[in-house]
Amino acid sequence: MSQTDFSATLALIPKEEKPNLLFVLLHGEAAGPEQLYPLVQALKHAFPRAMVILPPLGDEHELDALAAFVRQVQQHYGISGEQTALAGFSQGARVALETSRQNGGLAGRVLAFSGLYSERPAALPETTMIHFFHGADDKLLPLGEVEEMLQHLSSIEADVTVDVASTVGHEMHPALIEQAIVRLQTCVPLRSWKEAYGELSLREGCSEIDPSKPPTLH
Repeated sequence: MSQTDFSATLALIPKEEKPNLLFVLLHGEAAGPEQLYPLVQALKHAFPRAMVILPPLGDEHELDALAAFVRQVQQHYGISGEQTALAGFSQGARVALETSRQNGGLAGRVLAFSGLYSERPAALPETTMIHFFHGADDKLLPLGEVEEMLQHLSSIEADVTVDVASTVGHEMHPALIEQAIVRLQTCVPLRSWKEAYGELSLREGCSEIDPSKPPTLH
């Protein structure tokens, strides 16, 4: 098994203030960190005090190693799991999803661009909100597979949103990046509503899942 060298991680750290958020971005297969630079720019513009790191993507079986690295960064900068988001494209999205699934409390959010879980999860941590972003014309991962997964996630009462961009394929499209920022800025985690109101209620900025009719962008 290959070992990921996390010392090669790219990091953008606020210079003047202590970071109040941590974004961990994971690129797709056969790509590099530059694939995610448009997302980096959008995140830094929307959240100036956020720390953004781009670890090298290694063997997918090293999810525990990635989780341990993220925890080290969190501890060093005093950032909680709730203040942390994992984001990825394609293979990176799958790694982000599976790492958060296997490590409850590691991240409050996961942003999955053109990626899904390796298999249907039996359960997901209540502390994590999942946001899926997909192209309607994605040929590598057809939208139908995403809709099937969403139906399952709905059945296990996962805290999930999905956004679909029409005429978009397997790519980090600007419309999806823009919507990711909207989700981060407006979506209140379902657990917060449960704590406040003791019941499931429509959250401002977030639509309840209808797997048969995902919202369409672009």
